[in-house]
Amino acid sequence: MIARLTATGLVAVLVAGCATKGAVQRVETELVVLRTVMARQDSARAAELGRVIALQQRTLDSLSSTREAIREVRGELGGELLAVQQSLVQIQELTGQSQRRLNELRRQLDDRTEQFVAPDSGPAPILLPDTTTGPSQTPTPDQLFQASLRELQRGSRGTARAGFQEYLRTYPTDGQVHAGLYWVGETFGRENPDSARVYYERVVARFPSSPHAPTSLYKIGLLSEQNGDRAAAQAAYLRVIERYPRTDEAELARQRLATLQP
Repeated sequence: MIARLTATGLVAVLVAGCATKGAVQRVETELVVLRTVMARQDSARAAELGRVIALQQRTLDSLSSTREAIREVRGELGGELLAVQQSLVQIQELTGQSQRRLNELRRQLDDRTEQFVAPDSGPAPILLPDTTTGPSQTPTPDQLFQASLRELQRGSRGTARAGFQEYLRTYPTDGQVHAGLYWVGETFGRENPDSARVYYERVVARFPSSPHAPTSLYKIGLLSEQNGDRAAAQAAYLRVIERYPRTDEAELARQRLATLQP
């Protein structure tokens, strides 16, 4: 617009016939300067516009990269979530199997007493000497032991207890003494837990290598729980795990310990 005004002014001067040669040159010089300034301004605006366009492009590229990264992350998270879900399913299955295994072990442990079947040892043994048919005879250790087991199987706990105690008194060095002590404890059961505990402790103390030792120690823990003594129960279960780590009783002890955690 300035150029138009200047040109208009020049024409007016020329038309008026008042312009001199020097005045014309000054006007031309001003026009040249003006054009130079305008060109610089146009160049600066073009450069600024170029920078704006480049910035927009970088922003668009960044947004595109971000979207791609988000899609990748979503894909990875989806895969990880699926893996986690599958792992949870496997854990649930394993937990169910472990619980069934523990229940089976507990049932087998209970069956050792309730469904015990004594091996056939020949003629029916006697608990007391038979004085009605001739001279009295003392039963052998095996006869007395097996007879007591059979009485326990029939549910005659008192008779079985008397038989085992007689066996322990008469044959204190026999090879089945550790089992006799255990079965006396079983005859007391829940009816007299203090007495049962005494015999279980004798098995653990005198015969730590007996197959009845881990069971006796585990049942000491159960009796302590029933008596409300959590500390004693935990101590007994820990002893089972430490002394007999590969036994069924150790697995049951671990379960009981888990339930006793505060």
